[in-house]
Amino acid sequence: MKNIYILGFDQALASAITGVLDLFALAGVTWNRIQSTQPTPIFNVQIASANGEPIRCINGINLGAHVSFDEIKQADALIIPTIGGPIEHVLANNPALIELIQTANTKRWILAGNCTGNFLLAHAGILNGKQATTHWGFKDQFKKQYPKVNLTAEFMLTRDEHIYCAGGGLAWFDLGLHMIERFVGFEIAIQTAKAFVIDYRRDSQLSYSLMGLAKPHKDTLIKDVQNWLNLNYAKNISIDELAERFSVSKRTLIRRFNQSLDMPPNAYIQGLRIEGAQKLLEESEMQIETIMNKVGYEDASSFRRLFKSKTGVTPSEYRSRFSRR
Repeated sequence: MKNIYILGFDQALASAITGVLDLFALAGVTWNRIQSTQPTPIFNVQIASANGEPIRCINGINLGAHVSFDEIKQADALIIPTIGGPIEHVLANNPALIELIQTANTKRWILAGNCTGNFLLAHAGILNGKQATTHWGFKDQFKKQYPKVNLTAEFMLTRDEHIYCAGGGLAWFDLGLHMIERFVGFEIAIQTAKAFVIDYRRDSQLSYSLMGLAKPHKDTLIKDVQNWLNLNYAKNISIDELAERFSVSKRTLIRRFNQSLDMPPNAYIQGLRIEGAQKLLEESEMQIETIMNKVGYEDASSFRRLFKSKTGVTPSEYRSRFSRR
């Protein structure tokens, strides 16, 4: 059997521990029971804590540990769950966890971090020069703290050599299924996904993320332009016309947009249009072509291509996943 250890710590997200534990522990078990065949456990999965003591998760639940970090002599994989509390506090208060991650990296054990748990991998210094992901809401903080990491926060999963990273808070099931496939093959992974009734091989966080268009700043001109564009983004207006409306040069408008929002005006307008399309897909039953026209696009193929590049899915897929009706 494969030995998997989930590295627990105070203020971890409980579901990122118990959920992935269930996933590994029941691989080869639940599906077999459904099919009336002999259950065949594949993984021996245990929770570890610094001293073998219970950990107190962010929701107030105490989870018992099977072993201490020092008792881990050999592992097929170590899993670092989501940080549910203040990230800096958790990083500062878990030196034993950081040390174990560094030791495991030296031994080339598989290391897998989930969501903000990847801050612990980066803090241990093992992600420098490697591709990684984290929760889309923390990507700016991650980039600022760990500039040597090749962060691709649009991805749900990354793998660089023996290190895996998963993006969202509940991406532990994407991570677990991927690791199950890596260890024992696609058939067992897909059986486990079916047994748990969860999607397999989601590849992007983009459809879940916000575009960050409302970044705070102090430029009153750009605030005025934003307010106007929020009401008129569907109109066919050029950047030259926009600059003229607000009595500045095109060059000045672009420069101040970049300084205030880290993007040029045309990218901002695109973002508003895609967000407008997302809202209509969620809340209405309009035809996609009608929605496309309402947000300022005329060419269907261009709209679909842009929508997918921004959200990771097609408009139809987005509606199927997020429609409120």
